[in-house]
Amino acid sequence: MTDALELLSGDAQSFVEKIWASHVHLHQTDPTDLVGLLSFDDVDELLTSSAIRTPAVRLAQDGSVLAQSRYTRSGATLAGQPLTGLVDARKVIDLFEGGATVVLQGLHRYWPPLTRLVAELELALGHPCQANAYLTPPGSQGFAVHSDSHDVFVFQTHGAKLWEVHPAPGESAEVREVLLEPGLSMYLPTGTPHAARAQDAVSLHVTIGINQVTWRTLLDRAVARAMDQVEADAHLPAGYLEDPDALVAGLDDRLTALREALAETDLSRVADEQTRSFLEKRNGHLRGSLVDRMALDSVTGNTRLRRRPGKPCVLRPDGDRLHVLLGDRRMTVPARITDAVERVRTLGVFTPDDLGLDTESGLVLCRRLIREGLLEVVR
Repeated sequence: MTDALELLSGDAQSFVEKIWASHVHLHQTDPTDLVGLLSFDDVDELLTSSAIRTPAVRLAQDGSVLAQSRYTRSGATLAGQPLTGLVDARKVIDLFEGGATVVLQGLHRYWPPLTRLVAELELALGHPCQANAYLTPPGSQGFAVHSDSHDVFVFQTHGAKLWEVHPAPGESAEVREVLLEPGLSMYLPTGTPHAARAQDAVSLHVTIGINQVTWRTLLDRAVARAMDQVEADAHLPAGYLEDPDALVAGLDDRLTALREALAETDLSRVADEQTRSFLEKRNGHLRGSLVDRMALDSVTGNTRLRRRPGKPCVLRPDGDRLHVLLGDRRMTVPARITDAVERVRTLGVFTPDDLGLDTESGLVLCRRLIREGLLEVVR
């Protein structure tokens, strides 16, 4: 599941080890791999041949975000119901010609190549990710120098853009200029000030935002569990305004109880809760599942299958049972078929007969995993 990370950063393992170090990371790869994720023609299609709506699109010019009324249309309906925020392609193109940058937001929710990329990145990193794209006219700059509240990968898919990467507050480094062209990706840590200007041609670049989950999340979870064992909701004693010492004894008792509760915290349970919470909030990633579900009866022992790209599959042994975390759901199977499920999780393309079970058991497992959305038929 590190293919997406390797595409953007090269050596995935070394990058993970330094991913939150305060420096810019550049990686050169085959331009076609990145251009194929979102091309200039793809953006043209989204803007001119689909019913795309705000907030999936916004426009900015000279550092300011333009009012939606300048590039949307009114009066559109669907099945008699009004469609609000429908983008007017002609208005967008006119504003673009006039120097406005077009921003496509949340592409991971509706553009399949980026949906898959983001899903694989989330599983590799364990942090929520998102994808936006920026279409900028030649010689224009959509936003002034600014910094983001999350880490970002940036890669160019059309034209070229010159980036000014400023040192973070408190750093003494000089401003660095980076010319992004198709095939070159860049990683910027949280808080890195930057600005970018298109060069002689239309520029299209994609940013992948990494919304970090910090240790505070786990600490808050652990403390919250411990607080349930402390009389934290009892009222403060009357008269403490004139005698603050009246609080000392009660506070000391509760802090002692909290320390004892924290010392007894089941850390494995806290960690498992974090894993489940993260996975349960991921998108379903079920493209093609309808076709597969309707053809379950045709799946045989030699049908070629594979794990659906970006689909979580985390195993949690539990005595004679095995819990399989699939993101939006949890499946429980007998522990005796753990080896078979591990093969499902790790093999590339396989058949039910490759799982080490008898043919009928392999078919039962694979058909269920197709129904659950983990597996897809290779066609």
